[in-house]
Amino acid sequence: MQSLSDIGTKQQEEMGTARRPARRKRATTQGDPASPHFVEALARGLDVLRCFTPDVKSLGNLELAELTGLPKSTVSRIVYTLMTLGYLRYDRESGRYWPDYGVLALGFGCLASLEVRQVARPLMEELAQATGAAVALGAFDGKSMTYIDAVHGSVALYLRLPVGYRVGMNSTMGRTYLASLPKAQQDALLPTLDAPADMLAILAKANTEFAANGCCYGIGDWQPGINAVAAPFNAITGEGTFVLSCGGPEGILPEPHLRSEISASLKDVVARLSLPGFTD
Repeated sequence: MQSLSDIGTKQQEEMGTARRPARRKRATTQGDPASPHFVEALARGLDVLRCFTPDVKSLGNLELAELTGLPKSTVSRIVYTLMTLGYLRYDRESGRYWPDYGVLALGFGCLASLEVRQVARPLMEELAQATGAAVALGAFDGKSMTYIDAVHGSVALYLRLPVGYRVGMNSTMGRTYLASLPKAQQDALLPTLDAPADMLAILAKANTEFAANGCCYGIGDWQPGINAVAAPFNAITGEGTFVLSCGGPEGILPEPHLRSEISASLKDVVARLSLPGFTD
């Protein structure tokens, strides 16, 4: 079986010739909601769609209004539009809405276009097999972290989070992403997040860990009995910043092992997925 080092080197060699074109092709800037080019109605529609998470299968108008903070009349117009366009479906008996196939098409279109998934997948599989843990690749979606790929290394894992799952910014993956940002960006982003009351203390600890280790740890503080380590990287494909995490039950990933061998293996994978200089 190839080592993590061999696979990573091969992946970097394969991506080498396409690296610069990928970065030019995907160069984007963060938009400003105050800009006259910003379409508020579209933003509200997307806020409604974001309410449907893997653990929330259906919602009614009142629930959507409460979750988005929008007036019920506005929500009614938005869901009617989304239903007409095939992004939501309506059940007359329950008066509730479900995501429809239009949303599925958008999601798969995004996943299919992400080269970083193809580059990272063999390294994630090797790491999952070596550790018996769950290895997840996530990206910040504007409010939380969304899994764009996941590999489960053991049938003993009772917490098997799928692609598309969203975790809060207080999760190991979320706090790692925040800790990778400059202080000014952290300060600007925090008020926009649906974060717990102690998020400032959580982030302060994450900043200290990240500065010392280049990664962040979750020792039973996100889910009882679940330990995890996560590290960010700026992808060699030029698609931006992602976070790779490795987590599982304490019996599989005891804290001493997580902070030594597991974190070293994770950071080795991240280094091979990163643009030069990002993890230095």
